[in-house]
Amino acid sequence: MRYDLDDLRLFVYVVDQGSITAGAAQLHLSLPSASARVRALESHAGVPLLIRERRGVRPTPAGTTLARHAREVLAETARLDSAVASYTAARSRPLVLVSGGSAMHRVVPAALASFLREYPEHDVTVSEQRTPRSLRLLAEGKADLGIVLDDDETLASNLHTEPLSDDSLVVIGQAGGVLSGRQTMTYAEVAEHPMIGLDLDSTLRGWMDKRLGPHAPAPRYRTLVPTLHTLITLATAGVGLAITPLRSVHQTPTLDICRLTDPWATRAHLLCYAPSQPTKALAHHIRLAANS
Repeated sequence: MRYDLDDLRLFVYVVDQGSITAGAAQLHLSLPSASARVRALESHAGVPLLIRERRGVRPTPAGTTLARHAREVLAETARLDSAVASYTAARSRPLVLVSGGSAMHRVVPAALASFLREYPEHDVTVSEQRTPRSLRLLAEGKADLGIVLDDDETLASNLHTEPLSDDSLVVIGQAGGVLSGRQTMTYAEVAEHPMIGLDLDSTLRGWMDKRLGPHAPAPRYRTLVPTLHTLITLATAGVGLAITPLRSVHQTPTLDICRLTDPWATRAHLLCYAPSQPTKALAHHIRLAANS
């Protein structure tokens, strides 16, 4: 025995409202039309579904059972429609997000996780780029959002930016090691000890090398790694010291953290995006992730 979904929806409204008139209003139906559909539903079921009283209606035992199962069917249909809609709906092009490696470590994954769950109709393409390249892509309309550094190149651009979060750098090492008891340190002091570094292709490594210049002390790198996660893991294990954004590490008993006093180590992230509804929504999720 099959039931029409619209008839089931009407019947649930009638039972919930205790009135055929009120149920009809929920679906913008006339009272005669709604009454006829309810009678047809009872005829189809073969048993009375409603007890009609002077001040409304109430379900019979059969009507109560039908209403309960109807709610389950309608809820499952809504879930099915939602799941399929993300594949069948006409899609706009993916949003393009560009960011340096620092924000890629935690901010971007957290923002994407919440945004993509909330907006299944939108996709996002992400790429790691240094700030100058990000600014060019944004200016040319080839990127929709960017997490960039607050430096002279950003200030010289005509793009709209807003403060996002602190991204200052610190030196980290295994607890009880050479950083024990230290609160501050210069890069020159850090470079006196074995270090773990990021790959030369890393956006953070490129940014640091540009500011250190050719006359900075050359550290001994025990190894070069592609991600901040690996960098932090090795530093915590005592392989060597590492320079990383403060926001990328947690205060733990196994790790010593020391502030870098070099002027270039103090830096901040800015959020840059074009004003459209999808980009505003993703920008909101980036702010939430950055401030969590």
